[in-house]
Amino acid sequence: MGLLTFSINVTLDGCVDHQEGIADDETHAFFTGLMDEGGAMLWGRVTYEIMEGYWPAVARGDEEAPPAMREWAVKLEAKPKYVVSSTRKDFPWTNSHHIAGDLRTGVQKLKDATPAGVLLGSGKLATELDRLGLIDEYKLLVHPRIAGHGPTLYESGLPNTRRLKLISTKPLRNGAVAMHYRRAL
Repeated sequence: MGLLTFSINVTLDGCVDHQEGIADDETHAFFTGLMDEGGAMLWGRVTYEIMEGYWPAVARGDEEAPPAMREWAVKLEAKPKYVVSSTRKDFPWTNSHHIAGDLRTGVQKLKDATPAGVLLGSGKLATELDRLGLIDEYKLLVHPRIAGHGPTLYESGLPNTRRLKLISTKPLRNGAVAMHYRRAL
């Protein structure tokens, strides 16, 4: 069974708006490395639609992009992508698959079938999966910014506190800090 790792950009005040992070070569290289380590990506519908609306064009060369962004896009194109949605059923982007039905069962089956692990990149979905106890690790890239607005990490709350064990930290040259935590048992 592979681990389910939640990874997302977050500001110091908890904002997870994708436009608030530092989108430079170093950040893209960081996330490309995370994607390389895992066997599949997992998103909610909204995140999937944001990604689907931009990255395939970068991978094809239809959009101008620096080399680090193009590398991310090409690798993302090839990576299996799983989407949780109760409102959308058709996911035409290359290697995209729908997880329907019971959330716990669907995501557990994905973890069981993906020994290299699954990289989760959706904030709202992370809240639901954390409520179900399915997230094993957290790899947050904390940006040196205070956004002053939402959406924020876990804004709809959790039923209780999650105890985590720090595995590593790594400062990036751009001022962001990569933080790796594992659930404490």
